[in-house]
Amino acid sequence: MKKAGLGQRIIWRMEVLAYDFICLLLKPFSFDQISRFGGWLLRKIGPLTSKHKIMQTGFDIAFPDLDDKARQDLSREAWDNIGRTFAEFPIMSRVRVYQKDSRVTVIGKEHLEAVRKSGRGAIIITGHFANWEVMAAALTQSGLPVRITYRKINNPHLDKRVREQRRAYGTKFLVPKSTHAGARQLLGAIDKGESIAILNDQKFNEGLAVPFFGEHAMTATGPTRLALKTGASVLPISVIRDKAHFTVTIEPPFQIDDTGERELDTEAGLRKIVAWTEDHIRKSPAQWFWMHRRWPKDLYKKT
Repeated sequence: MKKAGLGQRIIWRMEVLAYDFICLLLKPFSFDQISRFGGWLLRKIGPLTSKHKIMQTGFDIAFPDLDDKARQDLSREAWDNIGRTFAEFPIMSRVRVYQKDSRVTVIGKEHLEAVRKSGRGAIIITGHFANWEVMAAALTQSGLPVRITYRKINNPHLDKRVREQRRAYGTKFLVPKSTHAGARQLLGAIDKGESIAILNDQKFNEGLAVPFFGEHAMTATGPTRLALKTGASVLPISVIRDKAHFTVTIEPPFQIDDTGERELDTEAGLRKIVAWTEDHIRKSPAQWFWMHRRWPKDLYKKT
């Protein structure tokens, strides 16, 4: 922050003031109303942005046989989902996952209970499905000691607001992604019997290229390396939405095979995780974050 120029600092302040103003405007409205408005807004303006082309390229890679109507429907639903997700974030503190009449249904909570009772941490893997913050709320509100990785926002004032928002719904322990300090924190957490949660579906240039919908994509190896180093099990978790209601599914844990060939085992484990991610996207294709350049740049230049 000290290195930023005056102009940059002013822009940062303006951004956080705008964010605070939006949060203030949302207060009188219900969760369903806010979610619905966010979906409507992005259905209107999303196709006009540069992100729409990125999304269409993703569809070409993952679903090359889509006809025009199916593509239009998928595009509309994808923008609706991401609009709802962004609109819901400032009011996530209203979500109480395990209260009666909650808007969140959790399937497989017994797997979290088993991890908690074992006293050994697990490596929880997931992706940017539906509203991914709902999965974080389901984890932290369950009572399981868990640290969640996150990518720091360049604007330090906005980053502080986002961390405060996450603490408001129960996420107390955030670990910066892709840093040596973050890696040490994750190892320390596992050693203390805490679990860690990692979104492992975005491009990571320092990772490995593994197949994702038939095209190689650079993917972070952190979850598999941690699993091999610590012996911790891998616990997959996903979420789907029905408008402003959610179903979180926690699947049975599995181990990454350790044959002693560390690099081969790392890649094999990573391929297994990526295949699971791909399978979940196929089940609910409109509820993944297609606006991210997941594949190599050359594939985006072709369209």
